Amino acid sequence: MRRVAQVVRVRPEHLQEYRELHRDVPQPVLDTLRDCHIGNYSIHLLGDLLFGYFEYHGDDLAADMARIAADDATQAWWRLTAPCQQPVQEAAPGEWWASMEQVFHMP
Repeated sequence: MRRVAQVVRVRPEHLQEYRELHRDVPQPVLDTLRDCHIGNYSIHLLGDLLFGYFEYHGDDLAADMARIAADDATQAWWRLTAPCQQPVQEAAPGEWWASMEQVFHMP
């Protein structure tokens, strides 16, 4: 199992919309995440930072991420959520949710 932590900014003027969207994530989006070996997924908010965490139980994270990105329901979902978000300064070129380095874990 691989732990993945990521961060992105939420645009303050879209914060309420972002919260409302996540009260009812479409089932096909959740099904695709599960089918792509994503579990224990959560998003947390501090100020204007969104912190996402999930556990990956597959063998090829890049391939599963590509499969998620190609999913029609997920693409429709991202069209709703993307205007609410803004990459952090530390994001690599082309990276939306910036990956975080794990510096500590207590099993």
